[in-house]
Amino acid sequence: MHEQNDIAVGFLAGGLARRMGGKAKAMLKVGGRTVLDWQLSATSQHTIRLLNVNGDAGLYQEAGLPIIPDNIDGYPGPLAGILACLDYLAEHHADIAYLLSCATDAPFIPADLAQRLAMGMNKQKAALAQARSNGQRHPVFGLWPVSLRGHLRAALTEDGLRKIDDFTAHYTTAIIDFDDKPDPFLNVNRPEDLERAEAVLTDRH
Repeated sequence: MHEQNDIAVGFLAGGLARRMGGKAKAMLKVGGRTVLDWQLSATSQHTIRLLNVNGDAGLYQEAGLPIIPDNIDGYPGPLAGILACLDYLAEHHADIAYLLSCATDAPFIPADLAQRLAMGMNKQKAALAQARSNGQRHPVFGLWPVSLRGHLRAALTEDGLRKIDDFTAHYTTAIIDFDDKPDPFLNVNRPEDLERAEAVLTDRH
């Protein structure tokens, strides 16, 4: 599996960011750069990248990426964003077999995220892969076959599933550990998290 050719990246910026007072977390700045900028740098080797956005799409125009809104009503969460990206890939990029999903609140994701998830998934002969760090799973950072989109749509629209783990429980899912320092999935869900992220950058220098 060659990540540049077979894996697209879907940045999930579709949330309502209630814990940040409605601010777009992807646009928060850490070390003078937005979280999205950090993630774009880390995934620059991927040819196809998408942004799942349901709010003000104008905030993300400078990224120069296709902006894909949910295609299920009611803001049902990250699974809907993943589905929208999978549907887009199936329609526009038939050569892409997998989607790397990324929550846009973690500025320090590793550049080899997709590669390590893919290697673990292949080794374990699993259908899906998720990241884990410090004993905590990060379901939104995962590898998804485009071929699962029909099952995902049915789970959302017919079964009413909303949690990623409720969906992935039906499949063999490889859980891949990332023990990098600092935690590559340190997120900025709350104002105090921004201070933690800035402290990480200070420590790096």
